[in-house]
Amino acid sequence: MKTFQEFITEVYDKEVQGRSQIRRTGEGGRIGADRKKTEPEKRRMKAVGGGKMVPAKDYKPRKDIGQQRQRSEREQQPTQDRGSAREKQLAAAKAERKRAAQARAAARKSGGAATTTKTTSKDAEKQATKLLSKKSAKKASPNYKPQKASGYSREERRQIRRQGEKLRRHLVKGINKPAKEYEPR
Repeated sequence: MKTFQEFITEVYDKEVQGRSQIRRTGEGGRIGADRKKTEPEKRRMKAVGGGKMVPAKDYKPRKDIGQQRQRSEREQQPTQDRGSAREKQLAAAKAERKRAAQARAAARKSGGAATTTKTTSKDAEKQATKLLSKKSAKKASPNYKPQKASGYSREERRQIRRQGEKLRRHLVKGINKPAKEYEPR
């Protein structure tokens, strides 16, 4: 009788066996494929000055690349004993169903119709949606057009704004200077 290991070595060529890894480490020890967008795919742009826009800078790679995180770090761990709160909830639901069944049986015996106020999952979902929805959700105007990016960097926008303020101050004081004085540098 052959062991599994012997069987594998006979069936697969050593070279193929070495290549057939499902998980390969990527650059920097990353597990799995790099899913970054290429330059043309990037939507976020930034102004570089002179009215030009370029794609925003790449993000730095994470420091924990290549390290397996424990499940306790990724997921909220239970704070109570296993099943304590859940068991109580299930017992309460069972008791309520039992009471409802007894009420229906008593109503049937007396000859009347059982009064039940069943809430279906659809009704509950509608009610929850209504409660969660924002009451005063304002609709955007259909004529709204977002402002186009100027292409000026923050520094250039500041210079333009300050030139305008300077011009206004001079107009208020009555100082006459040539127009080229107020052009941004």
